[in-house]
Order: sequence, then structure tokens, then C-alpha cells
Amino acid sequence: MSEPLISCRGLGKTFASAAEELHVLRDLDFAAEAGASVAVTGASGSGKSTFLSILGGLDRPSSGELRVGAWNLSALPERRLAEFRASTVGFVFQFHYLLKDFDALENVALPAYMRGEPRAQAFEKARILLEDMELGSRLHHFPSQLSGGERQRAAIARALVNSPGLVLADEPTGNLDAASARNVRSVLFGLSARYGATLILATHDRELAAAADFRYELSGGELHLA
Repeated sequence: MSEPLISCRGLGKTFASAAEELHVLRDLDFAAEAGASVAVTGASGSGKSTFLSILGGLDRPSSGELRVGAWNLSALPERRLAEFRASTVGFVFQFHYLLKDFDALENVALPAYMRGEPRAQAFEKARILLEDMELGSRLHHFPSQLSGGERQRAAIARALVNSPGLVLADEPTGNLDAASARNVRSVLFGLSARYGATLILATHDRELAAAADFRYELSGGELHLA
């Protein structure tokens, strides 16, 4: 069996205040193979977003070990964590976070351009991705000129522009109507076949979760197969 892309052992996350300690993740073990799609469900406040933030190097665990590919995130300094995020992870959030003064093409190209790719190359990659998302006629539309589903598909294109091996999606259909949500769902679960990316998503949407290869529920700080 090949090594998993993601491997967590004894992962814990505690938030401490003067009044109490809140144990969000408790001694959590988790693994995901390259190319898999994994859905994590759970009640609000169960720690789904925290779990994704730790997998993506946006937050650090309080205990345990986390490896993503060749990266041992538990031992990385902040500077290397930024390198890990830029090279390995694409993020998709409930809100698209597109820059309002940039058109769709500029929004998608920006992460590649900031990593040092030549402008022409970054914009060509962005154009291809937007066309893949059926947004070829919206390249020069600003976020305010796009529908909710179009904005989220542009955000997915932006997440893919640096060719990440891992895409983390936090409630990616939470702000969308049913038709747009179905469209975005189709895009997300095509990431492995089209781009070779592993997908980990956190969602309240049971229909969205049902489309994943593997489904877990986060409860009491622990992951259980659903």
C-alpha cells in the first residue's frame, strides 16, 4: 500500500483561556490517500474548520504529528509553513474572498504571480482554469458582476492555479442556491480526475458529503467513519 498523502497521529488542539481549556481535537488519528475525496461533517462548533486549518498549515496543533506528503508540518517554522501553503494547498471557503477591484482573470492569476511566475504564464494558467470552470465568457467580469455560483467556481480556479496536491474546502456550498450548489459539487468531486488533487471538505450538507469517497463525523473532538 502506498504512503497516504495526509497522516495525522495523536492530533490534539486545545484553546486555553483564564476560565477554561477547550479541547477541540482529542488524540485524533486520520489518513487520506492521494486522489481521494473526504467529507467531514459535524455540528456547528465541533471543530471542522479548525481541523481543516491545521491540515492546511493555517493553524498549529497543540499535540501530535501531522504529515502532508513530504512535509512534516509539526516541525516546520512559520516561514516554511508559508511555503507549504503556497506550493501544496488550495483553499476554498464558504465566502469566495475574491478581490472586488480585480476581474476574474486577475483574481485567479494572482497567487501564481505572487509566487514568482511570469505574468503571461500566470494569466494563461488562470484563463485555462476559468474556461475549465465554464467561465470563459466571464474572464473580465468583476466579482459584483458574477453570480454566487460563478464566484465560487472562480474561487476554486484560484485555489488550483498553483497546482496543489491538496484542496481544502470549508462549507463550499454554504452560501449557494440549490442549482449553484449542484454545479459546484460537480466541480469539486471532479478535482481528482481532472487535476490530480485530493479533496478534504467540511460541510453541514449531507447531500454534498454523500458524494465523497470517505465520510467522517467530528464529534467530541474525535473523528468517526460515517
